[in-house]
Formats: sequence, structure tokens, C-alpha cells
Amino acid sequence: QAHLVESGGGLAQAGGALLLTCTVSGLSVKLREAGWYRQAPGKQRELVARLTSGGSTTYEDSVKGRFTISADMSLSTTYLRMNNLKPEDTAVYFCNVKERISEYWGQGTQVTVSL
Repeated sequence: QAHLVESGGGLAQAGGALLLTCTVSGLSVKLREAGWYRQAPGKQRELVARLTSGGSTTYEDSVKGRFTISADMSLSTTYLRMNNLKPEDTAVYFCNVKERISEYWGQGTQVTVSL
């Protein structure tokens, strides 16, 4: 049974920084991708950043140059460094991992950015 736990969310001021961490347990298969998604009130969940086992990264346009995704070699611990935060980054952030067949989600962590 896969278990993903996010941590590091909270309240930040505009221009500040937060580091989100996702820890995966209960999986014995090789992960092919890890990513962070977010969902703001009244909006659909969207991809923020993802990292493949081959090292390729993808970022949502609004976070390019501000957010950085990284992980350990197995993708079992994933980080999202968020710099120069903006109020529009306010959302619940979800960790996601994909293996060959299935994908798994964390419970989410709230990030709130104030002016």
C-alpha cells in the first residue's frame, strides 16, 4: 500500500520561499516519475513540476525560474523549492508519483501566500 506524505506547506509572504517535501513509502516498484500538482479554490488541479527517472523536468509556465523540483535517485523523496512566492501560488499542493501501471497521490499540503 503506497503512502505519500507531504510536508513544508504553510503561510509565506509574497517574495518569500517554502520547501515542500514528499516522502513515499510502501512501494517496492521502480518509480518513473514524481511530480507536484496544485489546486486553488474553484480551479482544476494543475501540474506544477515533474521529474522523470531519467532526469527530465517540466514546469508550469508561471513557476519557471521560481520553483525547482528535485529528488533522490529512487524518486522516493521529492522536493519542491518555491522561491519568490506570489499570492497566486496559494493552493493545496499535492505530491504524485507514477510507476509503470499506477499512480499515487498524497493528501495535500496547504500553501498560502499573503501580500
